[in-house]
Amino acid sequence: MELRDALSQIAEIRARVAAAERFRGYRAGPVAVTGLVAVVAAALQPLLVPDPAERVTAWLWLWLGTAAVAGAVAGSGIWLRHRRTSDRLTKELTWLAVGQFAPCLVAGAVTTVAVMRFAPQSAALLPGLWQVFFSLGVFASFRLLPPAVAAVGVLYLAAGAVNLGLAAGPHALAPLAMGLPFGLGQLLTAAVLYWNLERTRHDPAR
Repeated sequence: MELRDALSQIAEIRARVAAAERFRGYRAGPVAVTGLVAVVAAALQPLLVPDPAERVTAWLWLWLGTAAVAGAVAGSGIWLRHRRTSDRLTKELTWLAVGQFAPCLVAGAVTTVAVMRFAPQSAALLPGLWQVFFSLGVFASFRLLPPAVAAVGVLYLAAGAVNLGLAAGPHALAPLAMGLPFGLGQLLTAAVLYWNLERTRHDPAR
């Protein structure tokens, strides 16, 4: 029992140390690229889906594809860093960061399926809901990231509230409803990461 208790205490200590560290798996470069991907998608929307209110499914696939590309870009950076490091604490920190952010993505996916399956007439609410969920992911990751990232969470939350308020108006599903919050939010996140974690620090696992 003493050995088991000791191992349990060591595991708890490691978890607390990991939680107190700054997660460096999010890189400014890939995060900035995800913001640019959102801007490009917003620029293409008027060409690909000029009438989103009448073609909600096409609009949805456009932005789901954008999210998939952005997720692949951001996720590949985290995965490569996880593979390159042999430090166990760094690996635990990576799983902790993923575990903190993943619930907001799951919530967004479940909500999207529910809305499109049972209330497609309410699809205009999705941009606002996605941004609110994303803000929750940012706030959940707050302890692992520089304090300035709280401003990004506030930005997403405010954008989500605005888009929910505009969901019944003529600007629902407009390109800027998605492109502006996610483009600006991700670029701001990249700036915070670079300024606080990468500007003067040499990271051999980079």
